[in-house]
Amino acid sequence: MKMNENVQHILPWAITAAAISYALYATFVLSKKKRVNTKIQLDSNKVVHSVDIEDVGKKTVFCRCWKSDKFPYCDGSHNKHNECNGDNVGPLIVKQKDA
Repeated sequence: MKMNENVQHILPWAITAAAISYALYATFVLSKKKRVNTKIQLDSNKVVHSVDIEDVGKKTVFCRCWKSDKFPYCDGSHNKHNECNGDNVGPLIVKQKDA
């Protein structure tokens, strides 16, 4: 009988602790769907850019951090992003092969 009484006393606390734990998990983990793109064509379903190879010239640097004010071209915004977030993202560099 004593074991059953102990369970009856502990069960409400355990259920409450589990509910609070799940609520905190849902609030701080599941709801953190962060966008990578926070400013480029946000009204579009998908952001797509096309660059003709003839327009690349000897060297063109493309943004991969989604922070550039010249997107799709890099303006160096990844440096501040990396410093603030501990990230290591850099640009995509497209250049002609050296002869």
